[in-house]
Amino acid sequence: MKQFISAADADIEVLVQKALEYKIDPFKHSSSGVHKRIGCLFLNPSMRTRLSTQIAAQNLGMESLVFNVGQEGWALEFEEGVIMNGSSIEHIKDAAPVLGKYFDILAIRTFPSLKNREDDYSELFLKQFIKYASVPVISLESATLHPLQSLADIITITESFKEDRKPKIVLSWAPHVKPLPQCVANSFAQWINAWDKSDFIITHPEGYELDEHFTQGATICYSQDEALAGADFVYVKNWSSYREYGQVLNNNSSWMLTNEKLKPTNNGKVMHCLPVRRNVELSDEVLDGPNSIVTLQAANRVWAAQAVIASMLGV
Repeated sequence: MKQFISAADADIEVLVQKALEYKIDPFKHSSSGVHKRIGCLFLNPSMRTRLSTQIAAQNLGMESLVFNVGQEGWALEFEEGVIMNGSSIEHIKDAAPVLGKYFDILAIRTFPSLKNREDDYSELFLKQFIKYASVPVISLESATLHPLQSLADIITITESFKEDRKPKIVLSWAPHVKPLPQCVANSFAQWINAWDKSDFIITHPEGYELDEHFTQGATICYSQDEALAGADFVYVKNWSSYREYGQVLNNNSSWMLTNEKLKPTNNGKVMHCLPVRRNVELSDEVLDGPNSIVTLQAANRVWAAQAVIASMLGV
């Protein structure tokens, strides 16, 4: 595996099974990464993604180094042919090849501006690292996708559903106090559609349609109550508008998931990528109740990362 930035880079079932094996025996390949390094570069903050990736690498015997690009290094320039007479001090064409000499794998976390859709969806930052680093690159979240999160989500669904049928999975928009990117929702839709082992519905208010490139294959429903009926899993996530890019069109508090809304589900398990705004996106009663598998989902981030890193190491 040369890169891991989307579902197209993965054999999903192989990675899921590998991750579940590591969950049983985390150190089964503890010498495979000895004398190798993974560099984790963050252009925006992280907690679960950072820590889970470091733990996963260490389980494989790798040394992991974290570098917060915005706070600890020079401001990077990513555009080609630019005259660098502004605030950017170093070009990615000069920085990335050096990083490729320091590390065996690079893991990059970027974030959208939510101001210019064309720029964000071009994934320039991530593509420039891939182009110039000459080592395998893992996306730790980008402007459009969050593949390690989505892999962990499918791992969680796989181990939580044992019936001999396709589960009904609902991705539900939720209110929030500020505009958030579409990357987690895009990614979950992309991965669930590629996995092709569920009945998948996305529900949101009108105006919050995601890019069809990621949602094609899912059913879109504007009635949350209708979508939740018979659901086995409910993935709750806010995102801002894709069409009216980065905008909050409405913030209808009635879309917050509660126990009352869970009643028509099939005892639906509730998921969220974290961090979560309690009593805005999800009620306390849901998060602290028996239907929540949010902690399990977050814990599985380690095994998702370990499966990907191991594959890049040839394990």
